[in-house]
Amino acid sequence: MAWLDRAQAVDASFQGRAGVLSAGYGPGDAYPVFVRRASGAHVEDVDGNRYLDFLQGFGSVVLGHADPQVSAAVTAALADGVAPSLHLESQVTLAERLVRTVPGAEMAAFLKTGSDATSLAVRLCRAYRKRDLVLRWGYHGWHDWCAPRPGGIPAEVRARTAAFTYNDAEGLVARLQRDGEAVACVIMMPVEIDPPEPGFLEAVRAACDHHGIPLVFDEVRTGFRLAPGGAQSHFGIAADLVCLSKAMANGHAISAVAGRRAIMQGMADVSASSVFFRGADGFAAAHATLDRLEGGAPYRRLWSLGQALSDGLARAASEARVPARPAGLPVMPFLRFDHGDPALDQAAMRTFCKAMLKRGVLLHPAHHWFTCLAMTEEDIAGTVAAARNAFAEVASACVA
Repeated sequence: MAWLDRAQAVDASFQGRAGVLSAGYGPGDAYPVFVRRASGAHVEDVDGNRYLDFLQGFGSVVLGHADPQVSAAVTAALADGVAPSLHLESQVTLAERLVRTVPGAEMAAFLKTGSDATSLAVRLCRAYRKRDLVLRWGYHGWHDWCAPRPGGIPAEVRARTAAFTYNDAEGLVARLQRDGEAVACVIMMPVEIDPPEPGFLEAVRAACDHHGIPLVFDEVRTGFRLAPGGAQSHFGIAADLVCLSKAMANGHAISAVAGRRAIMQGMADVSASSVFFRGADGFAAAHATLDRLEGGAPYRRLWSLGQALSDGLARAASEARVPARPAGLPVMPFLRFDHGDPALDQAAMRTFCKAMLKRGVLLHPAHHWFTCLAMTEEDIAGTVAAARNAFAEVASACVA
């Protein structure tokens, strides 16, 4: 709390939210804000409390914090210069690697953040289609076209982007029938918590094809986490462009847009450059991370750990007679309470996460969680054991 007081006096970013939680959560929620170190599956805060971390850098970390192989690769790369004036061979070899790995990719371009990648994808599609309207679903970052909060964004900019409803194929088809001639692209997260209903992604793909509209998958969270080919491989649906970041480099800052050559060649006509886009650390981290993720074994382990967690949470909730159920894909698990009252469900989630925090498990109450390869079966078993006690607290505190 002392560090938080200092931060709020001088760091404007703390005006939006304190730490990992949204505004509205205060000191009484007892969430840690400042980290001292992160290693493997754990983080330690500045007060010396150690937590099993299911936030994993909001999905950026897939191997585990401070993975030795990745850290060694980054250190070696930085020894040759932090901001080289010229391009690096590792940039070319990483582009070649993405073209080999990402379904449908013929070219790639590199940036730093997920917001960079989604915004470049939209700009490329607008240049390709010579249209302005973007239809979107999901969280795509903080830039003007997609920012969740409207402050400081001209109404004219916001009017050129419209949201559609996930798993409502009929609604999207109707919108495209009405406005398809004005649409530059459809951009969406292929999955967040709830999986796509059977036929939904196929219907989106078919509708885009019918109108000649590029389909962009925002795989900043799902890329290199669900499978080597991300959600495209997992769900068997091809996008025209894919936005990648986070797990691609185990938390190091790099992102990419990959996809069809016809659209990607638009890089000749759009503005998208920064000296930091070609930093050696990002390319080195991505190569080292993808080396570790090669083959099916790492993904089978990520899914297995998540399935064990989901199954254990379901059993623990049932034993405590708490109306809660696991949600989401096992590699990105979550929990939902079903009291029939949204306010009570929110209170139950807050009670559950605070109770888990007391037992050394860091969970986010409003954002899905993540497994990583540094987690062990013992970590999962310990989490389930802690959940039994946490559900008992929910049962006592949150009665419908």
